[in-house]
This record gives sequence, structure tokens and C-alpha cells, in this order.
Amino acid sequence: MASTVIQTENPFFQFLSCKPPAATTTAVAGDAAAPSSISLPKPKPHHLTFSTAITTQTQPPDPLVVSPSSNTKVIDLDVDTFFNSLRLSVQCGEVSLAKAIHASLIKLLLEQDTRFGNPLISAYLKLGHVSDAYKIFYGLSSPNVVSFTSLISGLAKLGREEEAIELFFRMRSEGIVPNEHSFVAILTACIRLLELELGFQIHALIVKLGCVDSVFVANALMGLYGKFSFCLDYVLKLFDELPHKDTVSWNTVISSVVNEFEYEKAFELFRDVKRDNGFTVDYFTISTLLTACTGCFVLMEGRAVHAHAIRIGLEANLSVNNALIGFYTKCGRVKDVVALFERMPVMDIITLTEMITAYMEFGCVDLAVEIFDKMPEKNSVSYNALLAGYCKNGKAMEALGLFVKLLEEGLVLTEFTLTSVVNACGLIMEAKLSEQIHGFVMKFGLGSNDCIEAALLDMLTRCGRMADAEKMFYRWPTDRDDSIIWTSMICGYARSGKPEHAILLFHQSQSEATVVPDEIALTSVLGVCGTLGFHEMGKQIHSYALKTGFSSDLGVANSMVSMYFKCCNMSNAIKAFNKMPAHDIVSWNGLIAGHLLHRQGDEALAVWSSMEKASIKPDAITFVLIISAYRYTNSNLVDSCRKLFLSMKTIYNIEPTSEHYASLVSVLGSWGFLEEAEETINNMPFQPKVSVWRALLDSCRIRLNTTIGKRVAKHILSMEPQDPATYILVSNLYSSSGRWHNSELVREDMREKGFRKHPSRSWIIHQNKVHSFYVRDKSHPQEKDIYSGLEILILECLKAGYVPDTSFVLHEVEEHQKKDFLFYHSAKLAATYGLLTTPAGQPVRIVKNILTCGDCHSFLKYVSVVTRREIFLRDASGFHHFLNGQCSCKDYW
Repeated sequence: MASTVIQTENPFFQFLSCKPPAATTTAVAGDAAAPSSISLPKPKPHHLTFSTAITTQTQPPDPLVVSPSSNTKVIDLDVDTFFNSLRLSVQCGEVSLAKAIHASLIKLLLEQDTRFGNPLISAYLKLGHVSDAYKIFYGLSSPNVVSFTSLISGLAKLGREEEAIELFFRMRSEGIVPNEHSFVAILTACIRLLELELGFQIHALIVKLGCVDSVFVANALMGLYGKFSFCLDYVLKLFDELPHKDTVSWNTVISSVVNEFEYEKAFELFRDVKRDNGFTVDYFTISTLLTACTGCFVLMEGRAVHAHAIRIGLEANLSVNNALIGFYTKCGRVKDVVALFERMPVMDIITLTEMITAYMEFGCVDLAVEIFDKMPEKNSVSYNALLAGYCKNGKAMEALGLFVKLLEEGLVLTEFTLTSVVNACGLIMEAKLSEQIHGFVMKFGLGSNDCIEAALLDMLTRCGRMADAEKMFYRWPTDRDDSIIWTSMICGYARSGKPEHAILLFHQSQSEATVVPDEIALTSVLGVCGTLGFHEMGKQIHSYALKTGFSSDLGVANSMVSMYFKCCNMSNAIKAFNKMPAHDIVSWNGLIAGHLLHRQGDEALAVWSSMEKASIKPDAITFVLIISAYRYTNSNLVDSCRKLFLSMKTIYNIEPTSEHYASLVSVLGSWGFLEEAEETINNMPFQPKVSVWRALLDSCRIRLNTTIGKRVAKHILSMEPQDPATYILVSNLYSSSGRWHNSELVREDMREKGFRKHPSRSWIIHQNKVHSFYVRDKSHPQEKDIYSGLEILILECLKAGYVPDTSFVLHEVEEHQKKDFLFYHSAKLAATYGLLTTPAGQPVRIVKNILTCGDCHSFLKYVSVVTRREIFLRDASGFHHFLNGQCSCKDYW
């Protein structure tokens, strides 16, 4: 029999005869200079022999060695070198090497042998060559459990989960019993497909075959159940019953409870693992716990996790540092984030994207853009972070500009991208632009995406297209999750000045169990309750938030404080503020604004003093509020107000805007410094907005100064000649100073130009319903009782000294007719209804959409005398508390 000759052209042998690259040289005995970047096991003298022939080479043996005998075919296969070479092909991504090994096995008729075929299947799959893996598999003479498992595992990891599942069933039909690795492989496919039902069946088979105590199998099962919120108990049960746990077990259970917002349970598990000396947490544990700390805003707990990471040597770990940036962004200060960022030895695209998000969160838009511009590489996530940041900071035009750039560069548009663009359009509030964006989204084919459609609905409500929003809302398919659009529609009604619609829709959603309110819905509904003065419903929402845990959400808590202030419940508002687990600048601004709503300037300044002592950095809104507080102080503190205004730029680095100047002018005017107020406007470093002049005109009305008032009115009318509010202010100024003829001329001018003032509306909350009234309104079911009661009230007030002021009637009618108009103003009708329906001894609470006219204000003071009742009225200027003929505003509003 002729001897077998091995040709030197064999690619397998050519590769082994070549000197490997320095980075991949295998360290062997006596090779002191061999690098250690990839350390392969030292070859052992272990051979599968087809002969008793033994080689005595001094060099690392070739995997295939042939005896020189001419009569006997003798083949030695060095198994260790075979596996090392195959492993090297995977590590270096060298498909050609794997194919060379494959070719050598074919020549030696060994491709059907599972001992060599199975490793080749695994190698091909790791290299992404599924078709070659299939060829090897189908060429095996008798595939075993390892063959099936290798292919199932590789397919599951390569996104071909259905094929993996089909192969698993084939393995079972051929009578092959799965092992632990088979179960991990098939469970990986179930996790990727979210196949819970199949997972249950696999779990049953695992129990039947006695593999449930395997830590690898249990970890995979916990990983599957952790994907489903209602299966958390299964995760905890598997974990508790697992006899031997590893780090992956702890990580899986901690991750599962964090995903279900069970943050305290996560911290409890962390404490348990620290007590167990047999385990050490890794970077994944720390990152997950930091997510929990971020979710529940626990700064001290997060700092403790950070300290633990440093103790166990993870200070320089990239994943941990990225998670820490996210944590300090939500729970810390910008200097914490920057300090961490500057200490990081290694950064990646995730780090830089996190920093963009962080800077945007803290309002440092320029720094975020600087990071973005310096990024060596950008992806759609980076663009989305900047896009969302622009929207968060009200930079809608910049967001749209970035979107155009993103389109020009051909980057992938995700639902997050389109949602941000739609939100930016909503911020601009232009109907025409909203139509264009709407059309683009529909053309792009994502109009049926729940998140994008909810954003579109929100955009429509912001852009004044409520009819289109309602059409979209009522067309929503019943088989799709509609909780988002219910929330969007409720928020839309609230924003569009239709609070009653928002309340009705919320009640409907609850009665039909359509939506479980989340923090966004609760924040919106609490805002509506505050707008309407719906105290009872606000308290119910507060109770619901306490039961569901949403009361710890910062947005919900801030809305709760605001709601109580607007519903005239000062004690509950302050109590809610003090019980908040954490405060942001919105919280402090809300507390100050609440005191201003009740005209409590000194209390507002006390809050400001507390902020300064606590080193809380104010924002631009804080200064608008604090400057305004000096209007309502018990003593003249105008000097302090001037110093505060100057300190904005010098100390706090905040540039004054028209809003700040309007507040300052209002303070100066309220205390009688009208000339200084006018001079301040004239010396502004930029063109003042009309709001600044209006603040001075209103002060002229209060101080009865028609000289300055006329000059101011000319400025306003030149800027906004079509605004009826200015005409009304000027008319009221003349009538307040007794210049009736001039007042009538202004109103005549209004009538000739067809201007009408915004309709006055007042309402009372009774039996959980909003009862609204307009001037001379007769639409209420109890209209007869209300008008009869009001006539009695008018007579009693006239006897007590009330004198009707007909200058507040804008209609061109006879004097006696003016009184008829005056007597049936909305506030008077609402007050009468409140007196008829509110039990004796309880205050009457009225809300009005615009400023109360002087006559209604005077009338309600007399009503408080003749009825001996307290009356609370909230109008555009704040609260009026009428008691014993006096008002808390001291007749300045």
C-alpha cells in the first residue's frame, strides 16, 4: 500500500510554518521573550494517534504528523495545537485560518468526527459564518448534544432565534437529552424573543431533568423572567432556592428588581452580598445600583455605592464611571459631574454622550455643544442627546437646525429622533410648521408608532390644533396601548385653557379603567386642579400619589405644592414642600411663587434667605419672583430690591431680561417711584418688551398718575396697536383718576376699531363640578335663585354704603343700563351662587380668569360685611381675602 504524502502546499501547514505576528505569538516553554497579550495554554504531549509512531521534534509539533514509512499510513493529530489554532482564528477574526483547518480535516476524512466538527461549528458561528457551521453540522456522522448545543447557542446569539428553537425541538425528537449548556442556549433564544410560554415549558423540562440547581441554568431562567414585570416573584424564588450562587446570580436578581423600580429591595440585596464574604460585586453590579440611586434620587446611597466602587478597585472602570455621570447628573451638581469626567483615564462615545446629556440637564447648552463638536466620532445616539437637550432648554430652532444636519449626513432616524423633532415643533407653537413636520413623520412611515403619535398629539395641542388632536385621539385603535394618548390629551386640554375638559377626560379614564395614571398624568391633573381651584380633587390625587409612591417623584411633588397654594391651602402647601425627599430649583421657585400668590412678600424673602444659607443656586425665574416679592413687603425695601437687581450679573452671573426689568419697574411703581421706573426703562441696554411698559402703566393706574400713563400708553400702542388690553388699562387709568370723559373716549376708540376685551369668567367648585359664570349669564340651572339672591345682596350692600362704579362698563348705553350690566358681572354671580351653596361659617372660594374690576372688588368688600362671611377670590393678580369690609390686597392689585 502506497504511503501517504503530505504536500507542503497544505494551507494549514503553511500557516503553522510562518512566524506569527508579535501580538499573537504563543508562549511556549523556554520562550522567555514571548509576549503575553494573548496567552494560549502550553501544549501538552497529548495526541490522538492512528498509529504508535511518536514524533521527537523539538519545535512545537504540527497538528498533523505523517510517518515516513512507505508501507504504513500513520497519522498523528496534535489535539492541543488543533484547538489552539482554532481558538487563535476566532480571537484574531481570521476566517481563512478556520477554513484552512477545515480543509485539512476534509483531506484526512475527519470532518464527520464530532471531536473536530463541534469545535469548528462553534468557531464558524463566532466568526459569523452560519452557512459553514451548518455544513459542518449536517456533515457529522452522528451529531451529539454538544453539536446541537453549539449550533443552538450560536444561532441564538446571532439573531436567528427561531432557527435555534427549531433545532432544539429537532434535538429532542432525535432523543438527545439536553445538558446544562443546551438549556442556557435555548433560554438565550427565549430571552431575545421574549418567549415566556416556551420559557415555562423549558423550565418544566429543566426541573424534570434535575438541572434546576445548576447556577448557569438558574441564571438564564432568572434572566428570562426578569424581562417580564409580573414574573419578578419567580426571579426571587429561583434566587432564594439556588444552593450555589455566583456574581451573575446576584447581578441578575438586582437588575430585575431595579427594572421594576423596587429600589429599596435592590439596596437590601446589595447589603446582603456585601455581608457574604464569598462574593465580590463587579462593574455590572455597581452600574445597576447607580441606576437605582438615580431612579429614586438618593444622593447619600449613591455616594456610598461610589465609595464602595473605589474600595474594590473600580474607580477607573469605564462602565462604572459612565453610570456615575448619569447618577450625578440627576442627583448631584454640575461640578460633581465635571470633576468625575476630568478624572476619567479612559472615555468612549458613551461617556461623551452622557456629558452632553449632563450639561443639557444643568442648562449648560454651550458646553454640551462644545463636547459634541469635539467628539471624534458621532452616532445617532449622540445627535439624539443633543437634540433632546435643545428641546429641554427651549432651543427649538437649534433643534430643528440639528435635525436638518442629521438628515443631510444620512444618519439613521430613530423614533427618539422624530419624537424630539416633534417636541421642538410644539415648543415653537406654529401651526404651519406643525403641519410640515406632521407630514414628514407620516411620509417616513412612523405615524403609527405609539410614542411618536403621542408626541404628535401633544404638538397639535400646543400649536392650537385641538380639533385635529381630538380626531387623532378618537381614531386611536382599541387594540393598541392608549395610556400615552390619554395622558397627552389631558395635558393638551390643560394647556389649551380647557381645564374642565381635562378633568372630565381624567374622570372618564378612571371610570373606564382606561389608563393607570403615571407621574406625567398626575403632574398634569394636579396642575389643572390648581388652575381651577379644585381643592377636593387635588387632595384625592395627593392621596393616590401617596399610595402609589408617585409622591416621591419630583415633578409630582412640585405640582402638589403649587396646587395647594392655588387652592388657598397654605399649610398643606408648606407641609408638602417640607415632606419632599429632595428639592430642585423648581421646588424653591414654586414655594416663593406660592407666597407671592398670597401677596406675602416678607415670607417670600425669608425663603430666599434660606436658599442663600443652603447655597442653592438660583436661576433666572428665581430672580423674577424675588424682585416681585418687594411689591408685597410690609415696609419699603426698595433699596434692597435695587441691590438685588444689580447683584444678578455681578454675583450670580445672570443677565437681566425684560421679565426682570418688568418686575423691577412694578416694584418701583408700586412704592410710588414712577419717574425712576420710567427712567429705568429708558436706560435699558436693549429694546424693552411691551410687558415692561405694561408694568409701568399698571403702576400709573394704581398711583392715579395720568401724566406718565399717557406717555406709556403711546409706547404700548405703537408696539401693539391691536391689543385691546392696553386700551382697557388706559381707560381704567382715566376712570380711576376721575377723568370720565377721557375714559369714555378711549372706549369709544375701542368700539370703532372693533376691539373687545377678553371675556370675563368666574367659577365656583361645588359638589365636584365647575360652575362657571359670564357677564349677565343665565345658562345655569339655578339661574332664578342666583339672580333673586343677587338682587337682595345688591340692596343690602347699597344700604351699607356701596356705590356702583359704572366706569367699568364698556358698553355704550344709558347710565341706568350701565348699572344693569355692572350688577351682573361674573364675579358677583359666582359670589351669590357660592353664598347659596356653601354651608354657613365656611368661606366662599371664587376663581376669576382676569383681573377683578374695581366695582366687583368694592362690592365683595361690602358682601363680606352684610353676610359676615369670608370670601376668597383668586384673579390674575393673586388672592383677595375679603373679611369685614377689608381686602388683603389693600386695594392695590
